[in-house]
Amino acid sequence: MSQSAPAATATHRLVSSPAGRIHLVEQGSGPLVLLVHGFPESWYSWRHQLPVLAAAGYRAVAVDVRGYGRSSKPADVAAYRMLELVEDSAAVVHALGERTAVIVGHDWGATIAANSALIRPDVFRAVGLLSVPYAPRGGPLPSEVFARMGGEQEFYVSYFQTPGRAEAEIEPDVRGWLSGFYAALSADTMPPTDAPDPHFVSTGGTLRDRFPAGRLPAWLSEDDLDVYAAEFERTGLSGALNRYRNMDRDWKDLADLDGAPITQPSLFVGGALDASTTWMADAIAAYPTTLPGLVSSHILDGCGHWIQQERPTEVNEILTNWLSSLPT
Repeated sequence: MSQSAPAATATHRLVSSPAGRIHLVEQGSGPLVLLVHGFPESWYSWRHQLPVLAAAGYRAVAVDVRGYGRSSKPADVAAYRMLELVEDSAAVVHALGERTAVIVGHDWGATIAANSALIRPDVFRAVGLLSVPYAPRGGPLPSEVFARMGGEQEFYVSYFQTPGRAEAEIEPDVRGWLSGFYAALSADTMPPTDAPDPHFVSTGGTLRDRFPAGRLPAWLSEDDLDVYAAEFERTGLSGALNRYRNMDRDWKDLADLDGAPITQPSLFVGGALDASTTWMADAIAAYPTTLPGLVSSHILDGCGHWIQQERPTEVNEILTNWLSSLPT
């Protein structure tokens, strides 16, 4: 498809996977680009990328990760371990009749994409990472690291560990909670640097206590928020939160990958105001060793965490330029 040709209409599909089924939205034809969202989102977080990638000559496919949207939601917490999510990614590629794909992920999707490239290099020929840098497996158990963060405050990942605890905060008002969470990590609505950090919970408090209130970020319309809220009001949050509840299990499962570099062609795009970028600056500095196939790395000034929604034009240009540089 030429860049001047109109993009095909987006199509919703369900395909078989180890989870049972994966819901996806696809647009365009050409080399397959698999788009994997993070927390707490859905395929909809790629709404700005699907038509642009399709118009550029790619088969763009955005999935609902297991536990989200219309994809299957296994009851067992262990069903959300990284090994299972990688196999979901590979299963989608094969269910679409393809042998290989480029995989691009945001937030948790970036970690899924990185591990997909490591574990299934036969399927994933290149990897793009948005917002969360690649950091090889290593060090102490993640739960031990998170428990030491924040002093008397509790880090949000630790807060998410006990099944039902975060759900009790979120599910009585899903729409309100999501709006606050999105605002807390967006460049134009995040709390000032001297305000309490929304990544931490005070003793006896909730995450929501520190969310900004009363204003949506510029990238999020009321209609967009309605889409996200409707999905989580229908499904609940347990499937999404179970990803966090497998970090120690992943650490054990992936022991053979300790310190492993990703050698496929890669891309990183982060926001300058995103805690994922600033806290993991050492991981970015290590890219010559950990991402030896890195084609380009970008930090977008004035951008927060929801990078492909906050800055769709820039991200689309970066993605299409990178994709065009890859060997076919």
